[in-house]
Amino acid sequence: MDFRVFLLAVSAITVGLVELVVGGILPVVADDLNVSIATAGQLITVFALVYAIAGPVLLSLTAKVERKKLYLIALGVFFIGNVLTYFSPSFGLMMAARVLTAASAALVIVLSLTITARLVEPKYRAKALGYIYMGISSSLVLGVPIGIVVTNAFGWRSVFLGIAILTIGSILLIAKFLETIPTGEVQPLSAQIKALANKKIFFAHLATMFMLAGHYTVYAYFTPFLETTMQLSPYWISVFYFLFGLAAVGGGAFGGGLASRLGSKKSILVILGAFAVSLFALPYSTFSIPLFIVFMMVWGALSWALAPAQQDYIITSDPVSSDIHQSFNNSALQVGIALGSGVGGMVFSQTGSVTSMPAVGGGIVIIAFISAVISLSMSAERSRSHQEQTTSG
Repeated sequence: MDFRVFLLAVSAITVGLVELVVGGILPVVADDLNVSIATAGQLITVFALVYAIAGPVLLSLTAKVERKKLYLIALGVFFIGNVLTYFSPSFGLMMAARVLTAASAALVIVLSLTITARLVEPKYRAKALGYIYMGISSSLVLGVPIGIVVTNAFGWRSVFLGIAILTIGSILLIAKFLETIPTGEVQPLSAQIKALANKKIFFAHLATMFMLAGHYTVYAYFTPFLETTMQLSPYWISVFYFLFGLAAVGGGAFGGGLASRLGSKKSILVILGAFAVSLFALPYSTFSIPLFIVFMMVWGALSWALAPAQQDYIITSDPVSSDIHQSFNNSALQVGIALGSGVGGMVFSQTGSVTSMPAVGGGIVIIAFISAVISLSMSAERSRSHQEQTTSG
């Protein structure tokens, strides 16, 4: 695999750490900034919303900027955002810094995906994208425990100082090893917005969104699920999170490899179907810790396995608008995270129980499966139509 892909994956890890790292240290942050935990929680919500919107918008506004230069600028802004977070004396300034880091992180991630797609040959594209998503998933999954450990040792502000230092390393590596990358074919903003009218890819975005929504319906409340169903202590819960994280980190690479072997279209259906089954089966494995660990790690691996195949499918379906669609798909992922967390909260408040969440999550993933089937059927129909026109011509 091209060495530059791994550099882009490292950058994805660096910027990905900043999103959910606040989740594990909310009480400490809230106490230091003299706000409630609920108010401090808005640091996560606002980040996700800005991230989802900023990716497509910034990609459109910077369409004519050479890609390496733009990547370095985005990393520079991300560095400034983390330094501001470190020195923030108030909640308001920290919120402003989070907006800055969210917007720049969204651009770095989508550029990592689009640049990777250009660096490698089409037959290796899904696998290469898998490495980028392995970086994204590892940062999202491991960011919380890393934040807790660093905060306990050095204080919560040092978390963001550490991310700023890592960002400097990414800037130096990208500046040295990544060559100048032209913008390619540039579409006007109006044409890029109209790209959403492509129903085939629109349903692909829905598949991404609903899969992540189904996942976070359960994952956002995984701690109370483990406490309620298996009576696990905090120590064992942290162990389970670590095992889940290991599986999730490998999920991106697994999904990329599967797409390379089976093709992106078959992989999308296989992964979504297996993911729904894993969620439905999860509550029935709690009677045995070893069995539950197996089911949990399958669930964890599949949770990030869809992305490489989905991105490859989007690129091949609409090559001209692939950059903007990769950004939209990344935004759909963020919306899915927010939607799933909200649905999980509603289920918990209505039922007072976490045991029904896997079934609800599995049901949402079925919607994702149906969305994928609709998208793929449109793809097959267009292919047949093109063949008929070629034959008749």
